[in-house]
Amino acid sequence: MKIFAVLAVVVATSTVAFAQNTIPSAKPGATYGKKVTAQKAVQLPALTKKLSADSAFSGKIEGKVVEVCKKKGCFMKLARENGDPIMVKFTDYAFFMPQDIVGKTVVVEGTAKVKETSVERLQHFAEDAGKSKEEIAKITQPKRDIEIVADGVLVVK
Repeated sequence: MKIFAVLAVVVATSTVAFAQNTIPSAKPGATYGKKVTAQKAVQLPALTKKLSADSAFSGKIEGKVVEVCKKKGCFMKLARENGDPIMVKFTDYAFFMPQDIVGKTVVVEGTAKVKETSVERLQHFAEDAGKSKEEIAKITQPKRDIEIVADGVLVVK
């Protein structure tokens, strides 16, 4: 019975490692998930204004990537002028981001909403991002902010 448990862990670990190695590098023009074009993308300040008037926004959003999940690229964050980045997750975890996407300008297509994220979920994201135990322990309040769920990502530059 123990051998099956060990085998399951080995398969799961190698699958995640293999998946990250097969993600194409973040070069201009690379797409992940649904094919996306840059036409009619809104900038993050415009998105913030739109969401102050509406409960959701569907469309294209342009931003600069400042963080990506270190475990397997299962989320990324886009820079905002106030320094507090916006979380981008991917529809049904259907695709992942490469580690070299940090610093790139991207266009994401999907839906943005203002949501409240629980302390537990924020701590989980911090752990996946490789934050220290001390940094994770400082997360003690839920956060209400914009969250984007993307169907596709295009690397612009």
